[in-house]
Amino acid sequence: MAELTSTDQRIGVLLFNLGGPETLDEVRPFLFNLFSDPDIIRLPWRALQKPLAWLISTQRYKLSRGYYEQIGGGSPLRKITDEQARSLEQALASREITARAYVGMRYWHPFLEDAIKQIRRDQITHLVVLPLYPQFSISTTGSSLNRLNALIGANGAAAPRVSVVQQWHDDANYLDALTAAIEEELLRFPDQDPSRIHIVFSAHSVPVRYIEEGDPYLDQIKQTVNSVMDRLGSDRPHSLSFQSKVGPVKWLRPSTDEMIRKLALEGVSQVLLVPVSFVSEHIETLYELDILYRHVAEEVGIAHYRRVPALNCRSDFIDALAGLVEKCL
Repeated sequence: MAELTSTDQRIGVLLFNLGGPETLDEVRPFLFNLFSDPDIIRLPWRALQKPLAWLISTQRYKLSRGYYEQIGGGSPLRKITDEQARSLEQALASREITARAYVGMRYWHPFLEDAIKQIRRDQITHLVVLPLYPQFSISTTGSSLNRLNALIGANGAAAPRVSVVQQWHDDANYLDALTAAIEEELLRFPDQDPSRIHIVFSAHSVPVRYIEEGDPYLDQIKQTVNSVMDRLGSDRPHSLSFQSKVGPVKWLRPSTDEMIRKLALEGVSQVLLVPVSFVSEHIETLYELDILYRHVAEEVGIAHYRRVPALNCRSDFIDALAGLVEKCL
């Protein structure tokens, strides 16, 4: 791999994610940025986008602020993503690839704009874009790529060569890391009979309309789940559910809340939640899965409720990311 570290190439890796408010005062402007995105809320008249975003963020921020208070006063997503970037640099170095990893968030600091400015200052000649969403959706990877395309080459600046990892839901190393994380948590249940631990894969929901219009997200989520279950063994009961819907439109179902209640009615007493579309801890894992749905499980009488930690900086996961970057190079 010597050609990858030669002096005529300056390799960069751009990790991007949603972003999140790090303080309670940042919750409202973060929500405004989120709902201003036409890939999140689609309106027939673009002029209504920002007024609607203002209205939603004004109505929701006190409720959302309360959620962030319960997880420590802000999102840890930026800190975790920074750690993933540094860990990825080290993993690439072990493969004899010298690269600088950058972090760019879609809706909060550091924004994609900030990352691109630094990439230009560092005179990167080959940029690998690696979204921290394993499964592609226009509302996540697609939105960030749309913004990125608008930024790269803007103002007549010379653009680096760009390689994009658009999805990696079926990457064997990623699947192995996720499976290993699940296996570690399965060992913590008191009854180790595989048939008596129900695995619930919880994915971020998207509007059904997106799927009907060709978004591959649902198919890729199902492929990830099936590949993981092939590794775990077919004797384990499992389900797929969806969380984090916003607004009155029709979203993918069943909701994770509904699934937990259904399993309780079926007499299930051991449930393991797997955040299948998230690779970093943030509000959807720390509040929704750890607090909100745990309370639901307690309410309906599920005795043993556990959650698989997000992959964060697990060495096997970071190595999987390094492998994706190496393939692009």
